[in-house]
Amino acid sequence: NKKCHEVSDELGQLDAIAGDGDHGIGMTRGAQAAAKAAQHYAQSGAGAGATLIAASDAWSDQAGGTSGIIWGILLKEIGKIFGNEQQPDVRAVEKAIREATSAVTSFGKAKLGDKTLADVLIPFSEKLSELVNTKNTQVSISEVWKEASLTADDAAQATAELLPKIGRARPHAEKSLGHQDPGAKSLAIII
Repeated sequence: NKKCHEVSDELGQLDAIAGDGDHGIGMTRGAQAAAKAAQHYAQSGAGAGATLIAASDAWSDQAGGTSGIIWGILLKEIGKIFGNEQQPDVRAVEKAIREATSAVTSFGKAKLGDKTLADVLIPFSEKLSELVNTKNTQVSISEVWKEASLTADDAAQATAELLPKIGRARPHAEKSLGHQDPGAKSLAIII
């Protein structure tokens, strides 16, 4: 939430290169609404799944646009996998991210190289799965998350060399060359 607010202008400027420039504002609104909903549900004693599903609805409602929908799908899928009965362990987190990645890419039809959020989400998910599957199952969530987040950062930076192949930035593809995709960058920041 705080990080989205701090980079809102930067994300908006990236979005303005080949879009309408509202990505930073939408991400900030979505993150704030999601944090507020999650806090309310958690304080009411809701489980992890219900808390994330409430956050997903709030994010989607307040962020608007395609990014709002995608973030709603992402958080909702994670919430479904987590459920409400147990504290999520590292295997549940890995599975949730993998399933959420599948749901998001199915919805948007984006694949690697399209210069979208998928260019971060897919490699992050794959790295997280690799780490969880090769390390001891007692490894901490924060340890594998932190290591996989480096992959997300690198992937977001690499989108600067891509041309958009789908979405609203496609008609202005050449303008975006040399600049990171705002959706990819915001996802890497949040990860």
